[in-house]
Amino acid sequence: MRAAIYGAGAMGTVLGAYIAKAGKQIDLINRNRAHIEAMKQGGAHVVGTVDFVQPVTALLPEEMTGKYDLIFLMTKQSENREIVSFLKNYLSERGVICTMQNGLPEALIAELIGADNTYGCAVAWGATFLGEGKSELTSSPEALTFSLGAYGKADERLDEIKAYLECMGGVTVEENFIGARWSKLLINAAFSGISTFTGLTFGEIAKHKTGKRVALEVIQECIRTAAAANIKIEPIQGHDIEKLLGYRGAFKKAIALFVLPIAMKKHAGLISSMLQSLRQGKKCEIDYIDGIVCDFGRKYGVPTPVCDKICALVHEIEDSKRQITTDNFSAFADLIG
Repeated sequence: MRAAIYGAGAMGTVLGAYIAKAGKQIDLINRNRAHIEAMKQGGAHVVGTVDFVQPVTALLPEEMTGKYDLIFLMTKQSENREIVSFLKNYLSERGVICTMQNGLPEALIAELIGADNTYGCAVAWGATFLGEGKSELTSSPEALTFSLGAYGKADERLDEIKAYLECMGGVTVEENFIGARWSKLLINAAFSGISTFTGLTFGEIAKHKTGKRVALEVIQECIRTAAAANIKIEPIQGHDIEKLLGYRGAFKKAIALFVLPIAMKKHAGLISSMLQSLRQGKKCEIDYIDGIVCDFGRKYGVPTPVCDKICALVHEIEDSKRQITTDNFSAFADLIG
């Protein structure tokens, strides 16, 4: 097996360091020259809930040679058509791309390389890019899990991908992979979306009086939309999200609001990668996270006013018409109870 992580930024650096630490071959590829040079010279430094330095093979895209049997894709979805078309030239005859991006990226990738060569992985942990060879793991070690699935027909390559990911944490192979994708999308739409326009961590959102109510309403929109699309949302790390956080009536809503901070405890230190993009003056992936929920809602006739509002707020921040602040919660006054 010859494998690579394309887009070895915050999370890719952490994953690559764990894989290399376990003794498997892995190339970490990124366009950030300073980051790549730092890893070439001093290895990948993972801090946060762990702390170690691991020598790695780090490359710029123009330094890639030969063919890969497995490429983990960890770039922004907005560039997928261009990047996957480029990576196609570096896949071996039976090479696969396993996308570890948020949202629902598999369909476009399958269009470019074939469904049977497309695998997906929903990641249940987070990291923050600190620059020049260093990345902060912001989830607790016991929360390092993956949900892996085939977009087309699964074969022995699924086990090969699983073996790489197990270098870092537990891997669940999902028969209902789209349902697992929606589980992660649900959390991202709620917490990553809110983190992006407020600057809060996931833990701070779950404890914020208004923040947790907005997050809970996003979760309801996701649950209703998935149900309309006949998608069964899979459990996350053994927890049935629909039973835990879905509700009908004031009593169950009160329970869900109480449970929310507890459910997010292992990920309390996370901030959205979209927030990091905005702080760097870059466009973010909101249209591929909350925007996907809105798209499905329109398709299946389910109103998604809170997700719509989150997308609108983030686009206003991108256009320098709004600041990143908790004052933005006021925009939801008429949308949450």
